Amino acid sequence: MFDPRAFRDALGHFATGVTIVTTRDAEGEPVGVTVNSFASVSLEPPLVLWSLAKKSWSLPAFQQAGHFAVHVLASDQQALSDRFARASTDKFGGLDVVEGEGGAPLLAGCAAVFECSVEHRYEGGDHLILVGRVLNFSSAEQAPLLFHRGRYAVPDTEGLAFFGRRLAGAA
Repeated sequence: MFDPRAFRDALGHFATGVTIVTTRDAEGEPVGVTVNSFASVSLEPPLVLWSLAKKSWSLPAFQQAGHFAVHVLASDQQALSDRFARASTDKFGGLDVVEGEGGAPLLAGCAAVFECSVEHRYEGGDHLILVGRVLNFSSAEQAPLLFHRGRYAVPDTEGLAFFGRRLAGAA
């Protein structure tokens, strides 16, 4: 018998980055959600993907949006992740937000931001999979916020630097 909880727990062994994806709804209001299902798809053309639960309150906005922005959170942005993980209409209150490609709201202080136009939408079981063409991006030298086994994690940047040097020298 297939145990969904055990499956979810097993998936939790794969550490992921934490992102916030933003767009505007049909009325032009900003919408955002915390997501850890972000991945690169292609360099040529530059494509990324992420998925959104079909039960998410923000699903209608992302079903109709032509653009979105993916914000890779920095290690000091756990509170921002928590804020956008909750179902609420006032997630942007008091935040420093500027307008990106296609009007997508852009958040400050992130490790990286990818501004995208929607290239494809696919049904994926209980999720909607969105593929975006990257129109613009930025990045900063900041440690990322990670999620592993149901908890936030901050990488040991000393260990990451060593790990990176070791891989670079590997044949």
